[in-house]
Formats: sequence, C-alpha cells, structure tokens
Amino acid sequence: MAKYFKQCTGQLSKACSIMGNADGDDKPFCLSYNEVEILNSPKRVIEVAIPVKMDNGELKVFTGYRVQHNDVRGPFKGGIRYHPKVNFDEINAMAFTMTVKCAVVDIPYGGAKGGITVDPKKLSQGELERLTRGYVRAVSDFIGPDKDIPAPDVYTNPQVMAWIMDEYSRIEGRNTPSAVTGKPLEVWGSQGRLSATAQGGFYVLEALLKELKLSKKNITVAVQGFGNAGMNFAEIAHRAKCKIVAVSDSRGGVYNPFGLDIKKVVKHKKTTGSVVDFAEAENITNEELLELPVTVLAPAALENAITKNNAGRVKASIILELANGPTTIEAGEKLYEKGVIVAPDVLANAGGVIVSYFEWVQNVRHFYWDKKKVNDRLKTQITKAFGEVWENAKYHNVNMRTSAYMIAIEKLGKALKIRGI
Repeated sequence: MAKYFKQCTGQLSKACSIMGNADGDDKPFCLSYNEVEILNSPKRVIEVAIPVKMDNGELKVFTGYRVQHNDVRGPFKGGIRYHPKVNFDEINAMAFTMTVKCAVVDIPYGGAKGGITVDPKKLSQGELERLTRGYVRAVSDFIGPDKDIPAPDVYTNPQVMAWIMDEYSRIEGRNTPSAVTGKPLEVWGSQGRLSATAQGGFYVLEALLKELKLSKKNITVAVQGFGNAGMNFAEIAHRAKCKIVAVSDSRGGVYNPFGLDIKKVVKHKKTTGSVVDFAEAENITNEELLELPVTVLAPAALENAITKNNAGRVKASIILELANGPTTIEAGEKLYEKGVIVAPDVLANAGGVIVSYFEWVQNVRHFYWDKKKVNDRLKTQITKAFGEVWENAKYHNVNMRTSAYMIAIEKLGKALKIRGI
C-alpha cells in the first residue's frame, strides 16, 4: 500500500482500536473487520488519458484521475487539482479523507478526489481550457449532480469550474450548474465560496481560542502557503486583529515579528508573483517559517509539510491545518506529546466543502443566498462540528485528529449497517 494512503488508513485503524477498547455504558459504536475493509478500499478508481492540442500544433497526452472512495452517506464530493506531482496515491488518500471530512462536519456527501498531472503554469489559457474539457469528456459518465460533484483544489479556480460545468452541460444537453461547485457567481456560483476554506478555518480557530481562553489580539500567526486558502485566511485573521508575522508561497516566505500589513503583502504578491522580497519584512524559507516562535501555525500549502523530522522544532502551540494532510501521523504523535494542539484538516479546512454543499443546494433549488446567510450557516455548522470533536477528544483523552476520525467512523458505520451494506 502506498505511503500516503497507508497513513490515512493507519489513522482509521487507530481510531477503531480506541473505540473497540473503550469501556462503559456509553462505549462508542465500533466497526467490524469487514466494514473497516470497505472504508479502506475506494469504490471506483478512474484513470484517463487526455489528448490536448497545444498552441504550437503538437498533440500532448496528459494523465487524469478520479477516485470515488465511498458514497454511503451521499454523492461523491471532492476537488480536482492540477499539479505536476499529482499521482494515484495522492488522489486515493485525499478521496479517503474527503469521506471522513464530510462525515465529521455532517454533510450528506461521500468522498472523492480528482487531478491531472500537469504544471498549469506552463500552459496557456486556451490549453488549460482544452485540457479541462477533455478531462470532463473522459469522466462524464461517472460525475453529475447526484453521482459525484467536483470542486476546486490546488491550481484550479472558479474559471476551471465554469469550463467543467459548461462541458458537462453540453454533454447533458441542458444547463446543469449543480454538477460542480466553486463556480463564478455569474454562472450560478455561491456567495462566500471563494473564501470558504479560509473562513471556516478562522471559525475553527475562534472556537479553539475560546476554549483556551486566548484573545485573537494576543496571538501571533504564521501562514505557509499564500494561495486561495492561505491568502484569504491571512486577510480574514488580519481584519480580526490577529498579528500575522509570516507568510510564504512556493518561492519562499517573509517574516516580521512586529506584524505584516497583509493588504500590502497581497498587493506585492499580485505585482511580483511572490511574497518574497516584501520591503517591510525579511526573507525566510518555507522550512524556517514552520519553526517560528508563533502561537498559531497555519499550513495551507501541500501535504507532508510537518514530518517526524521537523516536528520537534515546531514552536507553535496551535496548528491549524488549512491544507490537506500537511502533518504526517508520526509528526502528529510527536506534537501531541509536546502539548501542541492540531486542528486537523478534516475539520479545519472543511469550510470549502460545507459551502460547496450550500452552493449545490442553491443550484438544485434555483434559490440563492446572500453572503451573510452563507457565512452564518457556515459558522453554525463548522463550530458545531468543532465542539463535537473537542469534547470527544477530551472525553477519550486523544488528539483532535483521532477524535474526528472516531466521530466519522460512527456516522459511516451506522450508515453502512442501516443500508445493509
């Protein structure tokens, strides 16, 4: 079994073991061996070849994936990423965690993930569009409003989602906005969707700070990754008077212990293409950012940023996982032993899938909400999920990730039994 997927299933096994060994009248629901095997195996794996005519007239073939992990609680749901390192192991693992994530925050979806092995920065807009439409044609039999609803992920955006919606609608012969979420507002997207991952993460942080009796004004924050999630989170936290002392992107980071003016950093990023060389801060590496003496570290880039090799040097007291899988299981154990609280990805970055669900509901009903209603409902749903994970972690004396998996396992297991699977 590949390493990344093995980490995910290892967390499942750990949670099952704790649930199985618990005592008392309120002993948690536990899965049988066969039910664990169902959750350890994706329901469907799709690998496709996508031929694309490049601007220079040459034909290039790209590899695309869609892994549909489990739909016992509803249609498959998960993002599509464009990245040169996309591979089956990565997509398989993230489809698994999407199943867990949807159960943790209690939305009626199962988990899926998709991706194309490509460096989108090397493609023109026309090439990206042809690649996207080719991918949709290749997987169209397996996606749709009641089957599998894609969404944005790394290096995909509302424009890519609009192409997906349009191509799927062409195939269906009718407008089908509910086939994909994360669309622009002009084509039936939802208010608040673009910033939903960051906004949800901030609501989780607020709830956690309340439990710890800490003030937002008295904390320092470092954000690794300055894409959609990281940039929006930095802006939201900065407006809430948190002191953002460091941010980074793929080229490197910047650090000012007295705090960064995030509006100026965003402007610099848009002008130069990177946060590096921002005038009011010193340049640092991504590795150095992870080890800064801050209250909150928010990894918002790619997976495996914090490993057993650098976990001992992490000085933050809170890790807010805005990325998928930024902390390995071994690192998580080390951090827990040190007293570091990790708000896991299956909770902390679930704002995106929650508001994707809201977008899907609006598309199905053809009735749209304002941003305040979206954010109010997001806050209610993710704060409730946080409370369940937090209280369960305290009761069973486990870290928040294990607690989240325990909650997801119970919901998934009960659905399996009730449906007779």
